[in-house]
Amino acid sequence: MSDLRHELRRAAELVADYRERLPAARVTPLASRAEVRGALDREVPGAPTPLAQVLDELVAAATPGLMASAGPRYFGFVVGGSLDAALIADVLTAGWDQNAYNGALSPAAIAVEDVAGRWLKELLGLPASASVGFVTGAQGANTVGLAAARWWVLQQAGWDVGRDGLFGAPPVRVLVGAERHGTIDRTLRLLGLGERAIEQVPALPNGAMNTDALAVALKREAGRPTIVCAQAGNVNTGACDNLVAVADAARAAKAWLHVDGAFGLWAAASPRTRHLVEGIERADSWACDGHKWLNVPYDSGYGICAHPDVHATALAYTAAYLTGQVAGREYGGGDFVAESSRRARGFATWAAIRSLGRSGVAELVESSCALARRFADRLRAIDGVSIANDVVLNQVLVCVGDEEMTNRVERSVQDDGTLWLGSTTWRGRRLLRISVSNWSTTEEDVDRCVEAIARAR
Repeated sequence: MSDLRHELRRAAELVADYRERLPAARVTPLASRAEVRGALDREVPGAPTPLAQVLDELVAAATPGLMASAGPRYFGFVVGGSLDAALIADVLTAGWDQNAYNGALSPAAIAVEDVAGRWLKELLGLPASASVGFVTGAQGANTVGLAAARWWVLQQAGWDVGRDGLFGAPPVRVLVGAERHGTIDRTLRLLGLGERAIEQVPALPNGAMNTDALAVALKREAGRPTIVCAQAGNVNTGACDNLVAVADAARAAKAWLHVDGAFGLWAAASPRTRHLVEGIERADSWACDGHKWLNVPYDSGYGICAHPDVHATALAYTAAYLTGQVAGREYGGGDFVAESSRRARGFATWAAIRSLGRSGVAELVESSCALARRFADRLRAIDGVSIANDVVLNQVLVCVGDEEMTNRVERSVQDDGTLWLGSTTWRGRRLLRISVSNWSTTEEDVDRCVEAIARAR
């Protein structure tokens, strides 16, 4: 038996053992970054090392520093754990080692993105004609959507940004909610528009954009190249912008509408939450994460655009040596992202949707929301604890006292290891932040975590 076959089987057993232990495992790592580094750090090896020894050393050093974020009691950063089908597909993806740039490099990789992309659009209620770029996450997806937006609004003003760049271009304004995600700001820096392009629209008490204020802002400087960034799923409260009103205002102003729906876009997949994103189909571009609520492995995100020609014009390129990149071909793969050498991310997404089906995706969303409400109800019953937000999706903001108390409880909970959560500052208050996104979380997990939070006070 070859070393490869033997060690792959052993690695599969190690992964299976790890995942089987997750429901009862300590969530917080036992080793620090420095400790893991110390276990691995040595001079560059002067000679080859046997495969079995490489695996042994890596597992021994890394395991104490692993966060059990794939398990049921991790509630930080809106992180889902990978479904079994998606995990296995991702293992195959690594083994197949395909470059998903175009059909000449890997027909299978591009074809599966075609199918998975169509399924995504159906689940999320987006136009069937939209294009889908498989990116690393919401940052990549926002960058893709806003790159298309930048090209289109300047083209409408008679400027070819792809040819002429931004020097001398008409100034672009970007209207965003006061409680947008920080990846929007970073995207604007990366695209050369800069943070000064931002016109901040006030937020309503739940964190959603004030659409009356948006309409007023859009009427100022009418005719100027304008992008509107809406949000589905406030990172603190879970609130979604009124997308019907936002779309009406954007369309009247001839602005491009981009929706950052990193996790909140998944509300469209459930009949119980779909009303929160009514009007989502009227946007021009969307950003969504797969490794959040769809529970596929990192890295997986989707940059979706209602205008495939604009999408490809903003991002695609060709060169004489690039076999398969010829005039008249069907767009796909690297045409819709900012990468050429790219992992075949579609396999895991296809496997996740194939395993869950439409009803399973809806149940995943609904169960997370129900568990978030259970968290809120159980925590609210503890003397001195209150819930700061209306729990409309999977986000819960917990007030346990002043800033000093909140930070102490956060550290205590993390040290305890029963669960992992973080804290945030929202509306001037320091709060614990719970994000329920994992397919394997149960009511028993929630109750156990509530008890741990109560002990930490």
